[in-house]
Amino acid sequence: MDDQILKQTPLHALHLSLGARMVPFAGYAMPVQYPAGVLKEHLHTRAAAGLFDVSHMGQVIVRAKTGTYEDAALALESLVPVDILGLKPGRQRYGFFTGENGGILDDLMITNRGDHLFVVVNASCKEADIAHMRARLAGCDVTLLEDRALLALQGPRAEAVLAALWPDVTDMKFMDVRDALLHDAPCIVSRSGYSGEDGFEISVPADQAEQIAKALLEDPHCMPIGLGARDSLRLEAGLCLYGNDIDTTTSPVEAGLEWAIQKARRPGGARAGGYPGAARIEEDLEKGPVRRRVGLKPEGKAPVRAHAGLFAEDSPESPIGEITSGTFGPSTEGPVAMGYVPASLAEPGTRVFAEVRGKYLPLVVTALPFITPTYKR
Repeated sequence: MDDQILKQTPLHALHLSLGARMVPFAGYAMPVQYPAGVLKEHLHTRAAAGLFDVSHMGQVIVRAKTGTYEDAALALESLVPVDILGLKPGRQRYGFFTGENGGILDDLMITNRGDHLFVVVNASCKEADIAHMRARLAGCDVTLLEDRALLALQGPRAEAVLAALWPDVTDMKFMDVRDALLHDAPCIVSRSGYSGEDGFEISVPADQAEQIAKALLEDPHCMPIGLGARDSLRLEAGLCLYGNDIDTTTSPVEAGLEWAIQKARRPGGARAGGYPGAARIEEDLEKGPVRRRVGLKPEGKAPVRAHAGLFAEDSPESPIGEITSGTFGPSTEGPVAMGYVPASLAEPGTRVFAEVRGKYLPLVVTALPFITPTYKR
């Protein structure tokens, strides 16, 4: 893919000025790393603060034609197995669109903004998600915000970095969402992110994104971070990457995401079912899934990459699944991976094998996450 046809985020010029190595990702030219390199960027985010450009993701407003939050929430509940009606104003919740077979069409963040919903979807699924919502939510207006950028500020010093521009940030807890003026720009700040660290996602006007990013980067504790470190950070935190660890074939329960299905939407709950694939997902909830996403730690030093086959024994006769994500974990100081195994082999401590270039390397099933998250609850 050539740069001419790749979309650019509002921070493209800034990335180039900072020496980023750009790569194609979900149709965009995105920074994979800066001169410091993936390892240093990863460790800096865990120790201080990292700034990520996630403007390629879709920011969407869902507003009921009646103008009430309740109608928008109930409409969106017809597409996700998540309690949106019970979400308090200024709070955010993780969710997923499900298909008729109970698989995951995309995972997303959903915020109660008082009289409407603010939804953030993955870049690779953005167009399909918008079409899906417009086709199924006849009573709502679904608007993709084309004039916004999205920054993620992550790490133990993220609060202090953002507080220099907006002191009220110190009052926010994990999954709170607030309006904020940063350099007089109207922003939406959520205390969330995808690194396992405390941090924020900041929706900013596209034409002021570079000014705000530069202001955050003026703090000596804050460093620009590319997609390479974003991937190793989220994997250590046991978080799924759509298209790798979850897709249209995996149910939320197989993926270990049943914590995101609240009581009101489960069998026997006040608003059970009513979303695509409910029969399969409810069966998985009640009987347990056939397979499970698990953490995997290779016993050697070599990382085991995505799509490596998993086996019960160190021979080709016993296939059980495959690695969905794998890399070297800079914070764990060793290789880490995730994959799917039969439920009978999903107990931590179970030994399985991955086939790498004709050799069968031992791995141990490990509880997720690999690091201790530092969210401010």
